[in-house]
Amino acid sequence: MAAEHAEHALTPTGYISHHLSFMTKPVGDTPFMSVNMDSLVMSVLLGIVGIGFMWWVVQGATAGVPGKRQAFVELAIDFVNNQVKSIFHGDIRFIAPLALTVFVWTLLMNAMDFLPVDIMAWIYKNVFGLTYWRQVPTADVNTTFALALAVWVLMLYYTVKVKGLGGWIHEVFCAPFGGNPLLWIPNFLFNLVEYISKPLSHSLRLYGNMYAGEIIFLLLGLWAATGLAGTLFGAILATGWAIFHILIVVLQAYIFMMLTIVYVALAHESH
Repeated sequence: MAAEHAEHALTPTGYISHHLSFMTKPVGDTPFMSVNMDSLVMSVLLGIVGIGFMWWVVQGATAGVPGKRQAFVELAIDFVNNQVKSIFHGDIRFIAPLALTVFVWTLLMNAMDFLPVDIMAWIYKNVFGLTYWRQVPTADVNTTFALALAVWVLMLYYTVKVKGLGGWIHEVFCAPFGGNPLLWIPNFLFNLVEYISKPLSHSLRLYGNMYAGEIIFLLLGLWAATGLAGTLFGAILATGWAIFHILIVVLQAYIFMMLTIVYVALAHESH
């Protein structure tokens, strides 16, 4: 164990490997099942923060001149509602709150990438006694895939609810090439690829961008090992990357929200 810690402390590979290690707990006695506790706990905490913030704003809402906090939230809600209305032309009472929840939650999880890695690692270890703790849930493919699967299940639910089980089966085998029995297999394979690709593309896009951002912050942090000049140069580069990363963090949350709207809206349409 001491040799392992020395490797983490002395080599670039060990440094990056340490910061990219999850706090993993096995599920029961099954050797093939485990839970990344850091991703799970951070996701739940940030979800509570997001809901708590909205509740706090609602409690202080006024019909008169809104304060800065209320005005900001109202702008966010209007923005999301406009995005939903531009894509989905039905009742938005469910899909609009869903889109807002997805956007806020994903944005908060992405924003954890701005916390200084080494400072937070010191806090996690010396305050909470955690040797391994990854603080960006969306840099874990399990988190992004779980979110994408939840949206995918909602899409299937509304597809069956709107079109009926028979209508959905008919669509799977008769669209988009037609209802000729000779085309049932090609139609099914085409739709199968579409159904499989949606959660994959939905999850991997967010994961890939956030994981890459995390890696870049770690690589810039390695400059500190080269001395004072390296520390200053690394700090300048990290600041520049953090400013640019703001765009990535917000954009990826926006894209994830928009794909959620599109997939649920498609469930209400027929070929």
